[in-house]
Amino acid sequence: MAGGPSDDHEGTLESDAVDRVRQGMRSMLRLGSAWYDIQSQITAITEKGLDPRNFILCTDDCHSGTLVHEGHMNRAVRHAIACGCDPLIAIQMATINTATHFGLERELGSIAPGRRADLILTSDLRTLPIDRVFARGVSVAEAGRLTVDCPHHDWPDYARVTFRLGRAKTAGDFAIAARHGAENVTVRVIEVVENQAPTRALTADLAVTDGKVEAQGGVAHIALIERHRATGHVVNGIVSGFGYRGRMAIASTVAHDCHHMIVVGTDRDQMALAANRLAEVGGGVSLWRDGNELALVELPIAGLMSDSPAHEVADKGQALVAAMADCGCTLNNAYMQHSLLALVVIPELRISDIGLIDMTRFAVTHLFVNEA
Repeated sequence: MAGGPSDDHEGTLESDAVDRVRQGMRSMLRLGSAWYDIQSQITAITEKGLDPRNFILCTDDCHSGTLVHEGHMNRAVRHAIACGCDPLIAIQMATINTATHFGLERELGSIAPGRRADLILTSDLRTLPIDRVFARGVSVAEAGRLTVDCPHHDWPDYARVTFRLGRAKTAGDFAIAARHGAENVTVRVIEVVENQAPTRALTADLAVTDGKVEAQGGVAHIALIERHRATGHVVNGIVSGFGYRGRMAIASTVAHDCHHMIVVGTDRDQMALAANRLAEVGGGVSLWRDGNELALVELPIAGLMSDSPAHEVADKGQALVAAMADCGCTLNNAYMQHSLLALVVIPELRISDIGLIDMTRFAVTHLFVNEA
């Protein structure tokens, strides 16, 4: 707080919420597709009795399928209510609290003279069905369907040509060379945590075959590929927690905040296939198994967004989730954990274009435990 931030959405515990508001911040309670942080923090209000004016509901990293099939902020409000929050307090935390915090209370956040008439009509304050939506006083949606035409904007060419992989990748790009003569090595492992943004820093003893470290025993290869300047630079590491089985790989150009390509796989050949496929389509997410592409979500706008209708993106996104599960992953919306593996601001261990980053020390660390 002394450094300047006035809000934070990375809290995961009741104590996080309490600490933030007691320091004069506003605590943002988050519900994304894979981050379930409202339930663990809402008790600061419902049990500890802290002033709800200092709390804001928010979303973060919502999967297209979540948005289309479950909702956005309305989903967060419904979830807060289901966790024991009074409905009016929950709505307050999604409307007037937010507007006040960002200095927009004269325009947004309440039904009052001079404000924008951005309104919903609902027939039940607990289940919160969205019966009708008004934007600036105009009815724009009813019973879940748009009643107006939305303007279409063409994206400039430079927004579509952002994928610069350099040369095509091969299995060799994803090989981790062990020291000469080694039969086993101890490596640092990024472990993903279900429904949480932080990772755990673990270690694992792995076998070496023909001088290369083999991912085995529940761990997988992970690689970051620089994709903005065509350097072709690859950083390799080890990740656990996804539960993948068989010869598979998943590659994505959504990797907050650098948005280089992240590839996770149990087989280096499949990793090369997935990486090269994304270079071909201009970015997105591609999952391969045994030489076949099981799922593809094209994101041609900066490798991050689609200009296709939301329901089409959601269908492809759901197919991706199903394909990940078919490859052995049981995590809830595991793609969200995948997209944060390069986010070098959250503990404990991440991957970056300069190597593995120990986020408890904010320092580069070596993959091999016995090396500097």
